Amino acid sequence: MSPTTRPIRVLVADDHPVVRRGMTALLASLDGVEVVGEAATGQEAVREAQLNSPDVVVMDIQMPAMDGVEATRRLTALLPDVAVLVVTMFEDDETVVSAMRAGARGYLLKGAQQEEILTTIRSVAAGQFVIGPGVAARLLGHLDPAPLPAVPFPDLTTREREVLERIAQGHSNTQVAADLALAAKTVRNHLSAIVTKLGVRDRTAAVILAREQGLGGGTPGSGP
Repeated sequence: MSPTTRPIRVLVADDHPVVRRGMTALLASLDGVEVVGEAATGQEAVREAQLNSPDVVVMDIQMPAMDGVEATRRLTALLPDVAVLVVTMFEDDETVVSAMRAGARGYLLKGAQQEEILTTIRSVAAGQFVIGPGVAARLLGHLDPAPLPAVPFPDLTTREREVLERIAQGHSNTQVAADLALAAKTVRNHLSAIVTKLGVRDRTAAVILAREQGLGGGTPGSGP
C-alpha cells in the first residue's frame, strides 16, 4: 500500500464471537484494510457505523435484535456512502434477494478465500456491485425478463402476415405480388387462407381487423 493511500475502514457485524473475531483478525491482516469496530447485533451494527464512519460494513444475516437485512436497510438510508458487504453461510434465494433489495452492494458466502474477500471489499468500497459466483446465477433467475411483445394473428404464417400487412396498407394484389416476388395466383391463395384463419367474410373485413391490430402502418398504396 502506498504511504499516501488511506486504508479501507471496515466494521465487522456477526453475532458469533469466534466468527466475528476470526473475521476481524483476517481483515486486520490484509494490506490496505483497517478494522474500526465490531458489532454483535443489527442494532449495534447501525450504531457503530454511525460512530465510526466505516467505508464497508461486513454484515452477517442472522443476528439478534435486528437481522442483517434490516440493519442493511437502515444503514443504506442513514449512511448511503457506507457499502454493506453481506458475508454469511446462507445462500438461499430469498436471503440473497432480500439483502440486495435492502441495499447491500456485495454478497459472499463464509469460507470465501482471503484474496476474494479483499478484492470484494475493495470493489464495494469503490462503489461497485459484487456477488460471489455461486450466488450470481440464482440471483439473475429472480429478475423478471422483459415481456415479449404480442404478435398479432399468431396462426398466420410469416408469408401470410407479410401479405396481410401490405393489403392493410392499401396495396393491390398486383402490388403485393410485385413486392414479395410472388405470382398473382399465389397472393390470392394467401388471401383466401388469411380470410379463413381470421374468421372474417372477405378481404375488406380482414383489412379492418388488421388495422385494428396495428398492421398497415406504412404508406397506403393505390387500393385493391
